[in-house]
Amino acid sequence: MSIDLTASRRIARTLFAAQSLGSAAVVAVFPIVAIAGARLSGHPSWAGVPATGYQVGAAAAALGWGRLMDPLGRRGVLLLGMLLGVAGSAAAGWAILSRSFGLFLAGGVLLGAAVSAVQLSRFVAAEVHPPDQRGRALSTVVLGGTLGAVLGPLMAGPASRLAAHAGLDELSGPYAASALLFLAGGAVVFLGLRPEPRDLVRALAGGSSDPAAGSGGRRLREISSAPGVQVATTAMVFGQLVMVMLMVITPLHMREHRHAVSSISVVISAHVVGMYAFSVISGRLADRVGRGPVILAGAAGLILAALAATLSPRVLPMAVALFLLGVGWNFCYVGGSTLLADQLSPGERARTQGLNDLLIGLASAAGSAGSGVVFAAAGYDVMGLVAVLAACVPLVLAALNRADGPRVKVAAGPGA
Repeated sequence: MSIDLTASRRIARTLFAAQSLGSAAVVAVFPIVAIAGARLSGHPSWAGVPATGYQVGAAAAALGWGRLMDPLGRRGVLLLGMLLGVAGSAAAGWAILSRSFGLFLAGGVLLGAAVSAVQLSRFVAAEVHPPDQRGRALSTVVLGGTLGAVLGPLMAGPASRLAAHAGLDELSGPYAASALLFLAGGAVVFLGLRPEPRDLVRALAGGSSDPAAGSGGRRLREISSAPGVQVATTAMVFGQLVMVMLMVITPLHMREHRHAVSSISVVISAHVVGMYAFSVISGRLADRVGRGPVILAGAAGLILAALAATLSPRVLPMAVALFLLGVGWNFCYVGGSTLLADQLSPGERARTQGLNDLLIGLASAAGSAGSGVVFAAAGYDVMGLVAVLAACVPLVLAALNRADGPRVKVAAGPGA
């Protein structure tokens, strides 16, 4: 059975819009999370706790979302994730108004769980496209993060002013905007994600010569032992670890060198541009030159970025280093995600991809916590060297295995 490319492209466009709205919903509240956390807890040292709760929520929910992808369908899981985002934003906003730190933490956990569902949309785009277009389709969805990074702040400022004008705490405004963005994302998924991607994948599997394609497939232990899966997962997990380690602590490092908040914002903005703006390039390269070379380039970029970050604390060198960090992460993320999709039959994808995102979430939490420990104990330069060592893991593994394409034969191309 051949792939209906018209339906596949429509699904990809819908997922791009959903990813954009979901990303914007989170970016809208990121700048005030630490401020609200410190105010509600009464302890400035607890300012980072809500962000940790967000990361824990994202990691804990990823595996569950993956297992629900088949019984509920892709549309059902993404819609449920968006609605959970509405609930999390509403809870956090109400917590600010009622001065409840516990409710604020709960809202952050729900937001993390919501985002982990939205992030699985990249795999949905990949699985409804033939192998030679998966990288491009997946990267299109990841690119939605760029639009979200712009749309979120644009809504956060006016929302804060509206809340203050209404006599409410101005910090509650961005959470109201976040709830509306999640609600709009849910509407996009409910109305636009048709046909149901799960049913499209199952229809394609019915025409496959692979006996495992329409079944539950291999056990997770067997899947995890496949070299291609190991390369893909390692690229994403260690890419996330290195990126978070440097991104989280760089503002504090620059603050110690007396940089203004505006200068720090320029560096972080350069990083966000590197993370998302090059998705189309990384996706096209993954399809044209292979997944393995893209992962190798990404790991090399992470190493270069970590080394460059230790050279100078000035704004321009730091902006270049963090920009390279974002590009390196993107290549590892897109190349690894595409390679993982290649390795799995339809019956294996949802649960394996959920486990993969669980590991990414744990890497985020470990990178966030570990960066502070290393920075406090040994300084920024040593932390940069630790990041270099971590980035060498996917570089070496990808070079040794040379995993570059599908290992599971499924019906994927026109006329298959």
